[in-house]
Amino acid sequence: MRNARITIFLLLPLILGTGCGGRKTVSEDDSDARLAFEKEDNKVEVITLQRTDFPLQILSNGKVHARRKASLSFRTQGTISRIGVRNGERVAQGAVVARLDRPDLDLAAESARIALDKAKLDLLDFLAGQGYAAGDTASVPKGVMEIARMRSGYTAARNALARARYDLEGAVLKAPFSGIVADLSARAFDPAPATPLCTLIDDRQMEVEFSVMEADYGKVSPGMTMRVEPFAQGGSEIRGSVTEINPSIGKNGLVTVRGGVPGGGGLVDGMNVKVLLEKSLPGQLVVPKEAVVVRDGLNVLFTYTDDGTAHWTYVRILDANSESYAVEANFERNSRLVEGDMVIVRGNLNLADGSKVSLR
Repeated sequence: MRNARITIFLLLPLILGTGCGGRKTVSEDDSDARLAFEKEDNKVEVITLQRTDFPLQILSNGKVHARRKASLSFRTQGTISRIGVRNGERVAQGAVVARLDRPDLDLAAESARIALDKAKLDLLDFLAGQGYAAGDTASVPKGVMEIARMRSGYTAARNALARARYDLEGAVLKAPFSGIVADLSARAFDPAPATPLCTLIDDRQMEVEFSVMEADYGKVSPGMTMRVEPFAQGGSEIRGSVTEINPSIGKNGLVTVRGGVPGGGGLVDGMNVKVLLEKSLPGQLVVPKEAVVVRDGLNVLFTYTDDGTAHWTYVRILDANSESYAVEANFERNSRLVEGDMVIVRGNLNLADGSKVSLR
């Protein structure tokens, strides 16, 4: 009996420990086991990889210039007697923009005209003295006519009249072409400025000057489609094309490009604009930008297999636009990417190579 009591006493702590602490240990183990073997549900979206035309886009900022622009200045000094235009006014070719008060030039031109008339009479007198009929200059030999013009003073008088008329025209400012007046600040009765009186802008054809990176030099070519959007007018887009490319790299690694656009559409000389160049590259493997993620510091996209596994593939980005990439397999990493592969485009941010996935 005593031995039985000792045995029960020794077993009692073990039974109590098993009954209390043992239940807690089993519960924790079961919980850990469930967490360890619980499958992560990776829902993904896929596309079938195809070769297609890739819309290459190059973004830049530029400035608009009128293709034809002239600074108008008087060729002589004097007081402005009349200004016939205003800033923003459209004028036709040959229209009088402004005029100087120069009566002395008018008198000089008139005197030169009178001198020429007298020289004509002297010319006819000389020819008559040589036996030629009055007024019949067509029958006079060329050598005789040249001597007659020199001796009568006709040649000098004609040149003097041309010079006087040239000086007189310098006091009248005319539009060399049709356009719109800008930068006019002088007023009537002001002295003629030493700087241009105004600027005449032909806004029927405009030019956009912008820069592209050295890396994009080979991608830009004359005739390439160009879309221009003024910063001041969101959504107002004007189409044009590249006209010239400067074959020289600037010190900042930039290449100057010019393109032509039609006038109108709100474009103003000197306006800042956004420029988008577009070119179609045929036969490219194209994926949305969100399909490409970074792993180990390299660009990767995930392909989907029928057994529900995601496999990563190292890729090289050939070109990019605002929405997508043109890619190829990174052969340096022994990668493979072909047309027809199922590429994961959604739900790929937390995937690893070999992750189990299911389609949404």
